[in-house]
Amino acid sequence: MCMVFGRSSDIVIVQHPVSVYVPLNYKVTLSVRAEGTGILNYQWFKSSKEEVFGGTRADLIVTAQRSQLYICRVNDQFCNCMFSKWVTVKVLDIAKPGLPVAWRGEPHIAVHPAPQTVRQGERLTLSCTAFGIPTPHYQWYRNGLPLLGKTTDTLQIENAESDHRGTYLCYVSNVQEERWTEAADVEIVPSNQLTATDKVALLIGNLNYSHHPDLMAPTMDVHELANLLQQLGFRVVSLLDLTREEMLAAIDKFLLLLDRGVYALFYYAGHGYERLGRNYLVAIDAPQPYRSENCVCVQRVMCKMQERRTALNVVLLDTCRTWYNLDCIASEIRPLVPMGNTVYGYATCENAEAYEVQDGGKSTGIFTKYLNKHILQLEKVTHILELVSENLGRDPFVIGKQAVEIRHTLKEPRSLTDPIRTTGHTGELHLRDACRRQANELPHQKLLIFNCGVEVEVSFSALFSNVMVAFGRVKTTGPRAQDCTITLRSTPAMEDIFSSPGRSGEMDSLLLNNLVAENPDCSLRLCGLQKLQGSLVIKVDLHYTHMDRKLWLQESKQLDIGKPLVASCDLHRGQQAMVSQRRDGAPAQSMGHSRISHSKQRPRQTLGQPGRPFTKSAECAAKVPTARSNEPGENDETEPH
Repeated sequence: MCMVFGRSSDIVIVQHPVSVYVPLNYKVTLSVRAEGTGILNYQWFKSSKEEVFGGTRADLIVTAQRSQLYICRVNDQFCNCMFSKWVTVKVLDIAKPGLPVAWRGEPHIAVHPAPQTVRQGERLTLSCTAFGIPTPHYQWYRNGLPLLGKTTDTLQIENAESDHRGTYLCYVSNVQEERWTEAADVEIVPSNQLTATDKVALLIGNLNYSHHPDLMAPTMDVHELANLLQQLGFRVVSLLDLTREEMLAAIDKFLLLLDRGVYALFYYAGHGYERLGRNYLVAIDAPQPYRSENCVCVQRVMCKMQERRTALNVVLLDTCRTWYNLDCIASEIRPLVPMGNTVYGYATCENAEAYEVQDGGKSTGIFTKYLNKHILQLEKVTHILELVSENLGRDPFVIGKQAVEIRHTLKEPRSLTDPIRTTGHTGELHLRDACRRQANELPHQKLLIFNCGVEVEVSFSALFSNVMVAFGRVKTTGPRAQDCTITLRSTPAMEDIFSSPGRSGEMDSLLLNNLVAENPDCSLRLCGLQKLQGSLVIKVDLHYTHMDRKLWLQESKQLDIGKPLVASCDLHRGQQAMVSQRRDGAPAQSMGHSRISHSKQRPRQTLGQPGRPFTKSAECAAKVPTARSNEPGENDETEPH
């Protein structure tokens, strides 16, 4: 920056000093050239604005002792003044600078970048030191190509990845000459800190069965586990009460999100059984008695997960493993590809039942209770399951009845807490993020204005990816309306799977933690959104007393919210395609498909009365462990193995 006093046109600096980079104790000359009227005077200053003793000439000879800033003031006898640009004399104390005897200031590389081996995720730093008058410019290259923006004497790359492996050079130049550093080979090796390119989880809880005993615990278990996994960075889709075809469609969507380097977790809570080393998950529409084609085979799901070349596959089953057809000899699970990345966590051992404790509004599976207790710990995933096993083994409710079983092929100490590093995988990451948002996207809050002037605010909260609650609140009453109450209903009417007295308590506790509206006047539970094939319309009915006419009146408005949450994934299309295949005689897909048998429809119900959305109190039952099993009677297992 040039500073001017008086008549600036009388002094012109035609040559500014230049910055230099020299060894310790090197004598360097800083020069300034100016033109003006009459005799010109010079005064050099240091960075502290201290005058340089004897620095009253156009040329300043400096013995470089330390890095320092310099500037020169030029003035004439008419009190005109002009300052040069600031320049830096940068000094490097090096034992053997190696400058040529007749050095003229051309770039001289004193320190070349050194070959390095860096662990993935760590910082890569390459340095180059070059003396020069003026100070040299730098440009870094990798494998012969310039690196954009890497133009300083130090190259730093945070979170080094395999893509950063290669041969590095630095091009150094000033107005006199140009130089190249020696080549430095950089190798990137796996880090001791294992990482995931992403984390994806599918959680399914089945509790309302058409032909088998209902369960209580999956609601709270799935909800709490989903929240914990989100804290670990997982993209979570949580679903309740799925038919077999809906389970298969959800699993297919889940598999599409998996890719190389991803951590995948599949969790199921509900009825199940085991036969010949295979585990089967019972859908809510499974008949009585059921066959294997009415269920989902876990091992086939795991095989599909392995095909996606993920870094870690975890399957957690809070379900029974009771054998049926006891004349059959139980076999080992069919061997998977030996990729060293598979973990099975069973709530119980072979030919045993898994239990849940029903305690009114807080029902939980005993396995998932201890899983949620430990899952956030910085431990290898198999060690987490060992802690769960130890805790469950001391639980007085299930001693001698239930014991955790762990099977795995892990060859690396991977943990669910491992960090996510997306370098080199941003394209796949954006795709997964879009899919996750699609399955968890809520409608925006809306403000409805009725003809009478009343304003009603409608907001939404997601308890699961297929269970949503709509809240209504009278925000402003009109000038002639009083005693306002509102009710919500939907078209089509959505099933409320929590309408029974034993379930409303646990839902109320979830709602209290998920309120998005302050003091809502009413609410509407919308369950089974995966069945939705068109737009969902919320109808808001307003009842009020007209102050002038003294009449009890009603107005209604409709709000089209499209396909919220998992409804936008159109899981029903996969179901229709599978049904069509069977109708046309096409063979079943590799995971097996059967005809849809929908669960019983329960009446839709809103929560509470206007102004008091949660009127039903939790009904606390005694803490009695209940087995998650349902005898299928004659279980005709005909599926080939």
